[in-house]
Amino acid sequence: MKRPSEPLLNLPTVITTLIAAFGIVHAIRELVLTPRQDVEFLLAFAFIPARYTSSLLSGEVLPGGVGADVWTFVTYAFIHGDLTHLVINVVWLLPFGAAVARRFGTGRFLALFAATAAAGAGMHLLTHPGELLPMIGASAAVSGCMAAAIRFVFQAGGPLGVFQSSNPAAFRVPAVPLRDVLRDPRILAFLFIWFAINAFFGLGSVTLLGVDQPIAWQAHIGGFLAGLLLFAVFDPVRVGPAIKKRTPW
Repeated sequence: MKRPSEPLLNLPTVITTLIAAFGIVHAIRELVLTPRQDVEFLLAFAFIPARYTSSLLSGEVLPGGVGADVWTFVTYAFIHGDLTHLVINVVWLLPFGAAVARRFGTGRFLALFAATAAAGAGMHLLTHPGELLPMIGASAAVSGCMAAAIRFVFQAGGPLGVFQSSNPAAFRVPAVPLRDVLRDPRILAFLFIWFAINAFFGLGSVTLLGVDQPIAWQAHIGGFLAGLLLFAVFDPVRVGPAIKKRTPW
């Protein structure tokens, strides 16, 4: 009997759902909303540091009110400036997000995604106090997924990417202890490449409302650090205590 072939991209449902959400939001902004409505949408759901500096708003209240002060720490991650911005984030999310989602499961993965997105927004707020330009994009959360993934993907028997047959055991290998992260040459090489890429893209910009705006690379770092440090909080894989050797008497 001929064995059924596996799909090239055997992705967790939560990853395909996130990507679909990114695409739907972008399509609505491009095809449904008028320019005025798009501005109102961004004011309500993008992350705007000026929300938290009331003196700069001259008494004006941005759409969404107090609720938006909270939800924009996460909702900004579902909005992208253009198709290129969207595709880049999806390409990075595919391997790293899929690996983490397989290990964490849907609920824990979404919690990590939200936490790292919020951490990225917090870092942006600290480095851009009073900024009126909105910040958008899933890059901070994707960076958090990358940081979480490097805690286990390089381990013996661990996954190497999404373009392969999925072995559940590969996603449950023991993670690298945080204290040992900077001792693994493979992780150090990855960190060097990641920071180099962010330094390069930090010189670029993303188009929003017809205006080229600097890429919020500080948010990427905030999300990455959160993913690295919070990994153990969300990781369901626990290493059992060492078995004590018994004496023969």
